[in-house]
Amino acid sequence: MIMYGAQVSYFSGKLRAYLDWKGLDYQEQVASRDIYVTKIIPNIGWPVIPVIEQDDGSFLQDTTEIIRYFEATRTQPAVLPKSPILAVVSMMLELYGDEWLVLPAMHYRWHYNREFAVAQFGALSAPEAGTQEQLKIGEKVATPFANALPILGVSDKTAPAIEESYLTLLAELDYHFTSSSYLLGDAPTLGDFGLYGPLYAHLYRDPNSGAIMQSRAPNVVAWIERIRDNVDRNTQLSDSTAIVPETLLPVLQRAVREQLPVLMDTVEQLEQFAATAETGKLPRMIGFHNFTIGKTTGQRGVFPYCLWMLQHIVDYLAGLSSNDRRDVSVFLQSIGADRLDQLALNCRVKRNNFKLVLDDFPEQRQ
Repeated sequence: MIMYGAQVSYFSGKLRAYLDWKGLDYQEQVASRDIYVTKIIPNIGWPVIPVIEQDDGSFLQDTTEIIRYFEATRTQPAVLPKSPILAVVSMMLELYGDEWLVLPAMHYRWHYNREFAVAQFGALSAPEAGTQEQLKIGEKVATPFANALPILGVSDKTAPAIEESYLTLLAELDYHFTSSSYLLGDAPTLGDFGLYGPLYAHLYRDPNSGAIMQSRAPNVVAWIERIRDNVDRNTQLSDSTAIVPETLLPVLQRAVREQLPVLMDTVEQLEQFAATAETGKLPRMIGFHNFTIGKTTGQRGVFPYCLWMLQHIVDYLAGLSSNDRRDVSVFLQSIGADRLDQLALNCRVKRNNFKLVLDDFPEQRQ
């Protein structure tokens, strides 16, 4: 099979790491402008990477969906630990990496590494063009990404708090990796791949943010390079491993403190949106809401996609035995995630033809 992606791409980094560790047979092909025109847009319907073309000619898109697909069809080694507590932690960290670390990743790329990123986008889009033409094309391609910063919540007001939170996160992870090779022990899990996407593709590879990571968090760098080089291919956590490392708790508490209120408000806002929606179609953003990072309050878009990932956690919790659910509940409460433990979803989403839609909307039941 072929993965259409790019080194500069946040989610290509996540998926590449997963495919490599899983030991799946694939080739990566750079998503040039021609690939978008001939492969991605005709089959997916919109410009996005990474995309998988399977050997039967079918296509897969969205790292969350792709990983779940391969976990169902090629079950070993599994990316979720057998311990329910560790499995929930791993899913929470995937959600944190995918949907929250986009703030520092995009902030540092477009405020500290713009020239590098523009050159990368230009070379990716038009590999045969000359340098000046690539820069011109790269600037055109990069502009929508850079212009998205306010929608994500990155502004002059929030930037200092985003940096402070990220640098503290780096310190927390660096300390954790002094005694643990991966987030949950001696082998990577779903959470590692979720964090790897932004930390590798944006914050390690981009030169200025990369220099910050090299100087402040050498153990994080070592973790990135272990995953990049697939050092522990096909390994899996021991069945006896069932305890969340104490050094990881500050990272989890940070994720809960910063992201969980946004997730809970997204649930409420999507319910309100669905109540008056005329079709099951969902825009990428359905409004704005406030968020808090550190001591700073900002505003960002309400993204229904977050609910797509949150559903995986809610559904996993619902499927646990009473004893396992009790143990997970005690742990979630200990890190301040009581609201996640008690969450019931009255409005759900699903993916249909590579797009997010409201689940069980009347027009879909006809």
